[in-house]
Amino acid sequence: MRIGPLDAPAVVGELRQIHEEAEDPDVERMPADDELFGALLYVEKHVQALRRQSTEVQRAAALKRVQLWEYLREQTEIHQARAVDDARNAGAQWIQLAPAMAVGAPNAAYNKAKRLKAVELIDETPLANHVRRTPEAVLKAERRLALEQAAERRAQEAAQRLHELMVPVATRLLEQREALLRDDDIDYWLEEIEAVLPHCQTPLQMVSLNRYLDAALRALTKLERRSARSAALTEEARLALAAAVELQQGQVLSNEAGFSDAQVPGA
Repeated sequence: MRIGPLDAPAVVGELRQIHEEAEDPDVERMPADDELFGALLYVEKHVQALRRQSTEVQRAAALKRVQLWEYLREQTEIHQARAVDDARNAGAQWIQLAPAMAVGAPNAAYNKAKRLKAVELIDETPLANHVRRTPEAVLKAERRLALEQAAERRAQEAAQRLHELMVPVATRLLEQREALLRDDDIDYWLEEIEAVLPHCQTPLQMVSLNRYLDAALRALTKLERRSARSAALTEEARLALAAAVELQQGQVLSNEAGFSDAQVPGA
C-alpha cells in the first residue's frame, strides 16, 4: 500500500492547529503549510510542546507526522526517479549514477532506479494496484504501458486520418443537399453537419461530425426504404452519397477488425 494523493498542506495545517491549541510558544516560527519538510522538522523538534495535551491528541499528532513522512518519502522517490531519467537522457552511465544513488555497483543503481519507478506504475488488475518493487515487475509494467501508449497513438492517428477524409465527404454531401430526397430528420442532421463543419478542429467536434453524418445517412436510408426510390436525385448527389456511405462502412469494418484482433490471442 501507498499513501498516494494527499492534501499535505491541509494535514500540516491540522498539526499547526494542534500546536496552537497546546499554546506552543514558538508556533509562529513554524514554516508555512506548503513547506512540508521544514514543518515536519519543526513539529518533531517541538513535540514537547504537546506534553500537557491528552494522550489521544499526542497520538493523533504523531500519526499525522508518520503519514506526512511516508508521503514525503513517496514523493522523493518519484522525483528521484525523474532525476535518474534526466541523467540517463543526458548520457550518464550507471557507473556514474551508482555513487549518487548510494549504491556500490552499476547494476545496483539500475535495479534501484527500477524500484523507484514502482511508485508511479500500476498493474493490470481491476484494482489497479501499484506494481511490486522489483525490477522485473517494473519492466513488465513499463512494457505494458508502452504498448498502451502506442495503441493510443495509433488510435489518434487513425482518428486524424478519418477526420481528413470526413470533412471533404461531408462538405460534398452538403453541396448536394438540394439534389437529395429529404424529410425533416434529414434536414435536421444536415443542419447539424453544416453548423459543426466550419469549426471542426477539436476531438469533440470531430466526434460530433461523425455522429451527425452517420445519423444523416441512416435517415436517408430510412427515407429510401419508405419511398422505394433513391435519395439521390442527380448523378452528383449519388456519388456524394455513395462516398459518405463508403466512408461510414469503412469505419464499421475497421472497428470490427480491431475488436476481433483484441479478442483473438496472438492476433
